[in-house]
Amino acid sequence: SHTTFIDITPPAAPRGVEIFAGGELIEVFWIDNTERDLAGYNVYVSLNPQGNFKLIGSTRTAQFVDQGVENGRTYYYAVAAFDFDGNESNLSIDALGATPRPEGRDVALLDYRSNPNRSGYDFSTYSIGLYNDKYTDIFFEYSNSIPYMDVWDDSDIQDMGYTGSLDEIRVAPESGWAPTKDVRLITGHTYLVWTWDDHFAKFRVLSVLPQRVVFDWAYQLQEGNPFLKHNTRQLAERG
Repeated sequence: SHTTFIDITPPAAPRGVEIFAGGELIEVFWIDNTERDLAGYNVYVSLNPQGNFKLIGSTRTAQFVDQGVENGRTYYYAVAAFDFDGNESNLSIDALGATPRPEGRDVALLDYRSNPNRSGYDFSTYSIGLYNDKYTDIFFEYSNSIPYMDVWDDSDIQDMGYTGSLDEIRVAPESGWAPTKDVRLITGHTYLVWTWDDHFAKFRVLSVLPQRVVFDWAYQLQEGNPFLKHNTRQLAERG
């Protein structure tokens, strides 16, 4: 007689879950399980870190991109592994949250003295405008052969130094803001802005000339939320 072996042992719950929030998307990464009969992973999302998770997709690899998200809302993710017999693990232990935020590329501002209508930028409406408009967050100044980005007295700005990309700066610090309300612009540096209405933004200078600066930017829609990128695993570890 034949003995039929029925596998009822689920894989271990996935570990090392990390998330990265972009513009209208969130990427989820985790450490690959090692079970020989591993078939794939189910990815769950919730608007509440405590539960009510809903299945949004499956994948064979240890990463998943959720493109069904809105900028400005916080989403929480958990991952389960399953084997070829359909046994599913518990959800990953920590449900991590991320808030997708808008971002833009190749914005060009001109010096506010010579081109006042093209010198200011408002992150909340993604628009170039007058340097002293009440909604303007930052404006470009070229003074005594030095390029600056300025903010008004109700805002703050600081230089975070050279970065290889805009994504390297993940969270706004609590201190370090420039008392002069301006920063000297250097190609390759990323700068943080704390806006007058309590939002955080960042921009990275691509090029700077006497009458023009070009930068990439990202903006956090949630008031008071300092996270501009949520990812603690380095890119090199993704393999």
